[in-house]
Amino acid sequence: MHTPTVLISGASIAGPAVAYWLNAHGWRTTVVERFDELRDDGQNIDVRGAGREVSRRMGIEDDIRAATTGEKGTEFVDADGRPLARFAAGTSDSGGATAELEILRGQLSRIIVDRTRGETEYVFGDQIVALEDGENEVTVRFAHGAARTFDLVIIAEGLRSRTRALVFPDRDAVHELDFYTAYSTIPRTPADTDLWRWHSAARGRSVTLRPDNLGTIRATLSFLSEVRGLEELDRDSLTTVLRRTFADVGWAAPRILDALDDAPLYFDAVGQTRMPSWSSGRVALVGDAAYCSSPISGMSTSLALTGAYVLAGELSAHPHTAAFRRYETLMRPYVDQAQKLPPGTPRVANPRSRAGLATMNTVLRIAGTPTAARLGGLASRWFTPPADAIDLPTYPLPRAAH
Repeated sequence: MHTPTVLISGASIAGPAVAYWLNAHGWRTTVVERFDELRDDGQNIDVRGAGREVSRRMGIEDDIRAATTGEKGTEFVDADGRPLARFAAGTSDSGGATAELEILRGQLSRIIVDRTRGETEYVFGDQIVALEDGENEVTVRFAHGAARTFDLVIIAEGLRSRTRALVFPDRDAVHELDFYTAYSTIPRTPADTDLWRWHSAARGRSVTLRPDNLGTIRATLSFLSEVRGLEELDRDSLTTVLRRTFADVGWAAPRILDALDDAPLYFDAVGQTRMPSWSSGRVALVGDAAYCSSPISGMSTSLALTGAYVLAGELSAHPHTAAFRRYETLMRPYVDQAQKLPPGTPRVANPRSRAGLATMNTVLRIAGTPTAARLGGLASRWFTPPADAIDLPTYPLPRAAH
């Protein structure tokens, strides 16, 4: 009896999660990753709602909890670091700006990869350069390795997936949000806390500090801009842009700027993936390559875990054409809901004018009062994404997943 084979491109979260579930359904899985090894870096991510339920079904919820960042809540501060409003971490599967389960992206990836290494073939330091989608198989050509054939290919890459462009060459998949974020890791000081601290400045700029479980601080510098292509700048040019953009910003901005010469730095244009279809022939998309909802939504990780579970489950029960169709039917409403950002986002949290900043700070002060907290109110609506907005199917496994 033929054992179906699948090549999965991308070893972050969605890719290894698809491999995990397809292994459990009896498939032979291969994951190709263009980086030479797993990356342990990355910023804080949330595991919420349906994504958290998937983690339970995978048996990794306790592993995630053991590796949480220790973030206790969210605090908005002024230019001198004085608190404006504080919101406790969520205590449910979905609620809170700080989710109950917060983990570094690289650590979640490693947890899932470790669960699949015994059955999944991992190929690091290579990438797909061409796909020939045939009637019964897909022939895949790689940058370095020899060509191979698979029954299916699943693209589990990022927002700006190179491999997706090979399958959908004429499709503009990225919806830009006119927002850039620089991510860095800086030394922790005695003044730092276990809160996600956030300072909004005028002219569409914001600065954040978040704790991790490694004794360092994850820092971001974000700003609104309609200029395209800044993410393509070299490091020296990018550092110049950041220093000029945040030169007059208070609180932690000078500290972050001073660390830029030595600290790791990742810079990206924030956007969403919006595709009319997530498959073509024997090739399908999952995770950010299919439906990135942006870091602003707090939903991308949950979408990745949930989409991987549903895609693998449908492939276990139906021929690929029907499975891809059912996967999209089940996931599309959940994705649409996740990509509906709060009105005015990201501008509302990054006011351009001083009047807008004053208004936002006033609203935060009100929302952070004990009375507002008891009533639910604005904070509850702002900080609770639609992470539960899907009824997860149950897919029978031919053997116990482990």
